[in-house]
Amino acid sequence: MLENEFNISKDHKAAIVSIITPLLEHHTTLKETNSSLNELEKLLDTLGVPVKSRYTQNRKKLDPGTLIGSGKLKEIAKDMKDQGISLLVFDCELGPGQIKNIKKITSIDVIDRCHVILEIFAEHARTREAKIQIELARLEYLLPRLSGFWTHFSRQKGGVGVRGGEGEQQIELDRRIVRQRIDKYKKELKSIVKSRHQQRKKRTNMAITAALVGYTNAGKSSLMNRLCKVNILEENKLFATLDSTFRTLTPDTKPPMILIDTVGFISNLPNTLIDGFKTTLESALEADLIIIVCDISDPDYKKHLGVTTQVLQELNINNKDSIIVFNKKDQLNDPFTAPIITRGHKDSFVVSSFDEKDMINLREYIINYFLEKQTYFELFIPYNKGEVHATIAKYTNIIKRHNHQEGIFYRVRSPGFVANNIGITPFILSPEDPLIKELLID
Repeated sequence: MLENEFNISKDHKAAIVSIITPLLEHHTTLKETNSSLNELEKLLDTLGVPVKSRYTQNRKKLDPGTLIGSGKLKEIAKDMKDQGISLLVFDCELGPGQIKNIKKITSIDVIDRCHVILEIFAEHARTREAKIQIELARLEYLLPRLSGFWTHFSRQKGGVGVRGGEGEQQIELDRRIVRQRIDKYKKELKSIVKSRHQQRKKRTNMAITAALVGYTNAGKSSLMNRLCKVNILEENKLFATLDSTFRTLTPDTKPPMILIDTVGFISNLPNTLIDGFKTTLESALEADLIIIVCDISDPDYKKHLGVTTQVLQELNINNKDSIIVFNKKDQLNDPFTAPIITRGHKDSFVVSSFDEKDMINLREYIINYFLEKQTYFELFIPYNKGEVHATIAKYTNIIKRHNHQEGIFYRVRSPGFVANNIGITPFILSPEDPLIKELLID
């Protein structure tokens, strides 16, 4: 995989730049642009790169070669050099030609928001699947930009087995190397995805799941830790969690109730990352309950909810049962904010993951939600069917048990799909059956 060719050095001090224009979503007003720049600054902070300056420009039309025009670029470059700033980061995706042009004008290292997000994903991916997905995204982002900033990629060709003719240009060798890597990782990913689908099918056939989804840094991992009493990484940084994490919500119910922590959403996601990003959310497709987590203390909470809703719609899971959990109430300064926000959101909770009472109430709600969805079954199992008795004890909630001369009568509660998977058949007593009298007496 790529090692140092694409990494953003922690030694950099960065300046960030954006535009105010009706032509770009989330950049139509100064407020929207500043909000997006604030998020970009947090992204860079996640990488350990400090932001020392920021620049904005109003534009009705975008400069096709540089976005903001050569005059503004020269002004920014002079100011950056005076401050000792070595990295210019654009808050939008730059084309290959634009990167090349901007570097030529400024003589400064230039990257865009997409590059930053790709680098964060690469640092935080833990599973083999996530690493391959991110590597694919980086290579696909890089391929059309080779001539713009990757002049030393030729060092890698020795390990790939590529040798060009004497007249073949180095850039074509580099492109061939990248394409071969893309093909290799796509084949590996296809095999991993097939295996993961089989594992998920086995898990969802015998368990109930709830998925935590929401904008990055909304506190999903903190909620997972408190609700499941585990210790998953939780940091006040964007994309601290990338891989979906599965934990048991409670061992006291049958079948198991599993909580899934998913990757956080973000606006303006790089095009090369969209497919891989959605793949990591496939676990939410099978969830019985979607728990949308939103940072109620963030001034842009409406935008974050909007992005979350949009992603759920694109995944065709917006019609599933869902609740909204407004997290981080402890960071609110105005006591009236929470009631005003929740007034327009049915089935919503306002919590702090650090408030034990909030976590107890939310946990009980989720458990009771699943229990209320279960169906009651009455069964009569002969004593000699030991494996059936064991299955009932393992996968159902036994409400009533009555010993009879020839077997055991059960009244159980279980989800319909679990009952079908383990072969539960409802038991119907005839009016003359002596067992009825025994049950009435009992």
